Amino acid sequence: MPPISGAWAKALEGEFHKPYYKKLFETVGKEYATHQIFPAGDDIFNAFHFTPLDQVKVVILGQDPYHGDGQAHGLCFSVKPDVEIPPSLVNIYKELEDDLGCYIPNNGYLEKWARQGVLMLNTVLTVRAHQANSHRGIGWEEFTDAAIRVLAAQDRPMVFILWGKPAQSKKSMLDPDKHLILEAPHPSPLSAYRGFFGSKPFSKTNAYLTAHGLEPIDWQIENR
Repeated sequence: MPPISGAWAKALEGEFHKPYYKKLFETVGKEYATHQIFPAGDDIFNAFHFTPLDQVKVVILGQDPYHGDGQAHGLCFSVKPDVEIPPSLVNIYKELEDDLGCYIPNNGYLEKWARQGVLMLNTVLTVRAHQANSHRGIGWEEFTDAAIRVLAAQDRPMVFILWGKPAQSKKSMLDPDKHLILEAPHPSPLSAYRGFFGSKPFSKTNAYLTAHGLEPIDWQIENR
């Protein structure tokens, strides 16, 4: 696992010395040595690499990485440019089109969002190939909870987008008086029609950022 750098490294430094993290590091190392694991080792911490702590304006919480070949690259909901767009992201794009009029692009690569201050963090950062949730409970949740607490402590305008029950379970760590918290069902085909569609998270986020003197997010992902 490549080290986290910059302000994130400083903020999370205490975690790296805790027993659970040592065990997590060893477990993940063994998993990569003995199984096919996604994402690639160098991509595990891309959410932190692409969106430095002092630049975070929006947080989107996912669950665990995509477990199909070549999909995951360290940003929740995002896939590499030449990979078929997964169903949940198809629905995210549909809502984005309805909310802001963005066209639906031909790829699912969301690095553009991350580079604008949208932290795209899964609560579990690795997964065995073709086995969803296979790395749940090995220690990642404790680590990403620490990252969420670091974000929650930031005394500046920030939007937390919580889609689905696992993400919403983190709400107790957040302060609605300090930050905007947007909740909706998960965008997966199983639940998107229960209130994800029509929730308008993108326009609500940009209205909040603009009201606080911050540059809104350009949500349009371009065709490649």
